[in-house]
Amino acid sequence: MRVVLDTNVLVSALLTPHGPPARVLDLALSGQLQIVYDDRILDEYRSVLGRERFRFDQAAVADLLAYLQSSGLHVTAPPQPPAGADASDQAFFEVAMAGADALITGNVKHFPSTAGRALIASPATLLARLLR
Repeated sequence: MRVVLDTNVLVSALLTPHGPPARVLDLALSGQLQIVYDDRILDEYRSVLGRERFRFDQAAVADLLAYLQSSGLHVTAPPQPPAGADASDQAFFEVAMAGADALITGNVKHFPSTAGRALIASPATLLARLLR
């Protein structure tokens, strides 16, 4: 399954290693999910995960992002009409429209219920669907 991970999912996964976001990240790291991204998303991942307040090990962050980039699917996403009130979410929506089965986010309400054929879901919802 190809998924777009909102940055908040990565942050939550790294902060709470036993919660649903971490389980979703584990599925990506084990190859059971393929991350779909573009350059805007990678830039946001780097910027947010590099923030001092999180105190993430930057070598580990660099390794994680290198793995996601090498194992993921890079797409060129055409512009779409605004998906929601938060302009910073637009890249995630456009990439989901361009080539994902799901957009996984902790802020489901920031997006329409679907992005083309892609499901918009929380980490817990994705996990429940995968267990069915």
